[in-house]
Amino acid sequence: MELKEAQARVDAWIRRFEEGYWPPLVNLARLAEEVGELARLLNHRFGPKTKKPDEAKQDLGEELADVLFVLLVMANQAGIDMEASFEHVLEKYRERDAERWVLKRIGTSSRPEA
Repeated sequence: MELKEAQARVDAWIRRFEEGYWPPLVNLARLAEEVGELARLLNHRFGPKTKKPDEAKQDLGEELADVLFVLLVMANQAGIDMEASFEHVLEKYRERDAERWVLKRIGTSSRPEA
């Protein structure tokens, strides 16, 4: 799915409700909450803090998608085209960091170990 389509789907979902978009600071609080849930999962998985026996299992993909959802809500509310903004950011990284790290040789894996 393209980011434009994702933004449109988020907008269509929100527009179904009378309340519509929440105020920007409420969405920022929602984003902080979702990032906190992501941080908790990563700390359980990779950090020293183990999960309590009665804590529900969390899905990393779902937690990342929750963060993305709120980001798309915030972009929609501000009238931002995330595809264009993301392309701009990728170009910024390409230029700024072109010689920052050593390029991988062809045939090596690009996926991080988990």
